[in-house]
Amino acid sequence: MYTEIINKYNVPVPRYTSYPPANYFEPFTNARYLEAVQQSNQASERALSFYLHIPFCRHLCHYCGCNSYPMARPEIIESYVEALHQEIDLILPLLDKDRSIAQIHYGGGSPTAIPVALIKELNAHLLSSFSAIDRPEIAIECHPGYLSEKDWLQLTECGFNRLSIGVQDFNIEVLKTVNRRPSLLPMEDIFILLREKGISINLDFLYGLPKQTVENFTRNIEQAILLSPDRLVMFSYAHVPWINKRQLLLEKSGLPDNHEKRTMFDTAAGLLHKSGYQSIGMDHFVRPNDELSIAMQTKKLHRNFQGYCTRRTTAQVYGLGVTAISQLESAYAQNTKDIPHYIKTISKGELSITKGYALSPTEQLTREVIETLMCNGCIDWRDLSKRLHVSVSTLKAATAYDEKKLSGFADDGLIYYTDDYLEMTTAGSAFVRNVAASLDKLMLHSPHSYSKPL
Repeated sequence: MYTEIINKYNVPVPRYTSYPPANYFEPFTNARYLEAVQQSNQASERALSFYLHIPFCRHLCHYCGCNSYPMARPEIIESYVEALHQEIDLILPLLDKDRSIAQIHYGGGSPTAIPVALIKELNAHLLSSFSAIDRPEIAIECHPGYLSEKDWLQLTECGFNRLSIGVQDFNIEVLKTVNRRPSLLPMEDIFILLREKGISINLDFLYGLPKQTVENFTRNIEQAILLSPDRLVMFSYAHVPWINKRQLLLEKSGLPDNHEKRTMFDTAAGLLHKSGYQSIGMDHFVRPNDELSIAMQTKKLHRNFQGYCTRRTTAQVYGLGVTAISQLESAYAQNTKDIPHYIKTISKGELSITKGYALSPTEQLTREVIETLMCNGCIDWRDLSKRLHVSVSTLKAATAYDEKKLSGFADDGLIYYTDDYLEMTTAGSAFVRNVAASLDKLMLHSPHSYSKPL
């Protein structure tokens, strides 16, 4: 029966890392973005989150769907980082000085592909320009395949308090198949070094890759549990070759089927739960005393482009660098994908916005509904309506709320619902994206392509 449910609901739906999804973005001008930035000073959420995109990679993994580019010459990297500094200087005067930094996050690409000294200078630039909340989250994504002991030590001196290590898989055969280099140092040594410096550690894995089986992926998690990371993430491999043609290479080796892929996750999750980790959202696992766990228990978990966060660290996101997306209360804006164009435009004292989306008041309500479901696995319609200062009927009308669709999910054991409440079941949690899509009016006539939940 469960196989039938998997096949029925493993259909393309948005990931909802934003609402509307980024494929709804349209041409957007610098002027419209500047207006949205200035409006963000009056938003209810005052905290600041900065996302810095470092697009370079030593080599490109076949599975990756991120905005990444082959490693550039040193002078291009230096010009790119200088443009990041200039972009910071363009944005800073627009933001009220009494606002505080809650998050800084470096993504890519492989942010650690560039010299650590350049990253340290960027952090210093931001942290010297604003005050910060107590214990802001300052994090960077790390590719362990190229980092020496010296590199790891230098990273601990940059002000980071969380490092996300992109293991993806410990199995050498799997890594060869997807063109990813294994860790340069033993993972145990990296953990000892970072623990001594008081750094929180995330381990990131990817399931659904060629050569992965339930057995060998389970061994990944057993090995990870012995390391005892603060957080562990199991991302579902999204096969989207129309976005990344390199993924076609993976089809030659064969991909796990839906049932095997789901069994990988369920088996791994079971091991993590037995080891004291708790599930957060779709793919995160944390210790019970982690602030994400506490937020989940109190139904106050949030999410932005940086990932899951608490009310304490929830902030409007200001994206810096090529393809970076700013996530403001009333609008999204995305920088150009072209590195030379970005450097040239920023050097002239102009921003490099090419796409974005201005949300209507109704779409802002829909965003709140979908984020609440995606983060907390439930919607208390009365509680949410009070927080947003609208009636329950207004809130439901902002969505594609359909009793017939919800009844179908309930009949299949995915949700429990009443007029005032909707909650994902344990069995249904894998398909929270499907339930969210049923509440999305844009999906009624969507022309876009998406990845599958599994």
